[in-house]
Amino acid sequence: MTHHNSDHDVTKLRKALFEALDDERTGMLGIAGARSHMQPMTHYFDEATRTLRFITSRDTDLAREIGSGATAHFTVTDKGDLYACMSGQIAPVDDPAKLEELWSPAASMWFKDGKDDPSVLLLEMPLSEAAIWTVDANALQFGIEMVRANMGDDAADLGDHAVINLAA
Repeated sequence: MTHHNSDHDVTKLRKALFEALDDERTGMLGIAGARSHMQPMTHYFDEATRTLRFITSRDTDLAREIGSGATAHFTVTDKGDLYACMSGQIAPVDDPAKLEELWSPAASMWFKDGKDDPSVLLLEMPLSEAAIWTVDANALQFGIEMVRANMGDDAADLGDHAVINLAA
């Protein structure tokens, strides 16, 4: 992996991340310091505010671990070409209009009374940072890079990596 720090490279990686968040609807959400494992969650991404939202139940371990707010990590993979781990503060929000906007049959199947179910909880996670890895190599390129690296001609270069600030 090549580590990039130029503005152009960071812009390219940020764009790839935002596209992945739009393309891929599910990732893994975990709470820093919690005893539970990360869990699959459908996310709703707002690029303008760089915010992830999730719909869950107040009755879950996740909701209890978040309480009134916590530090969270969310990972996403897009077609094996992008891997990312994002972090930010996550908290419950009371925003009926946003819940209405995000509500879908997929969300409804988890709640007996639909969006009016008293256990529905909307979570909001403004992103502060992301570690992003992109893979540009196909199978042939991977093999060439493996041979090149094992012959001592520098490290393999299969894609890009950077940790970028996402705070809006």
